[in-house]
Amino acid sequence: MPTYVAFLRAINLGAKRVFPKGDIRRVVEQAGFTDVETHINTGNVRLSTPMRSRVRIEATLEKAFAADRGFEVPTMVFTTAQIADIARQARELSAQRPDLARQYVYLMKDELHDETVARIAAMATPRGEIVVRGRAAHALLGPGYEEGSGDPLKGAKLLGVATNRNVNVIAAIAVKWC
Repeated sequence: MPTYVAFLRAINLGAKRVFPKGDIRRVVEQAGFTDVETHINTGNVRLSTPMRSRVRIEATLEKAFAADRGFEVPTMVFTTAQIADIARQARELSAQRPDLARQYVYLMKDELHDETVARIAAMATPRGEIVVRGRAAHALLGPGYEEGSGDPLKGAKLLGVATNRNVNVIAAIAVKWC
């Protein structure tokens, strides 16, 4: 049975969007998924299902989360092979930029059009850039990075429905579940 990793967006932010990992596990199991495990309390879930459609898995999870929590929880689903590849890409990009101060990975619901990818690439500055690879966008932030004018993370607004994780979380998930 195929195994997937789901990433939940915008949970455990403030008092109104609380969704502890034990509750996430319970809801995912009640929705019919098996082999459910969570990783830290930021909405990272491994699950198995005979379903093959990523869109169908996302819709099933989002419906179950909304019913349980009373608020929408956008969910991005990837195969374990895709996560392993995203972690590999992150390592390669990091090796190319040994001066990085921070690195994040945005996990997107949908791939971007080529013109959007080009717009994001054009926002690169010496302080940082976002490199898009499929449904992952790698934010590579150099030592001079500070939010504000010329901020390469403004490109994140062009990513559509997405959630981000620190590169260390992606690496840990890849080792643990892939």
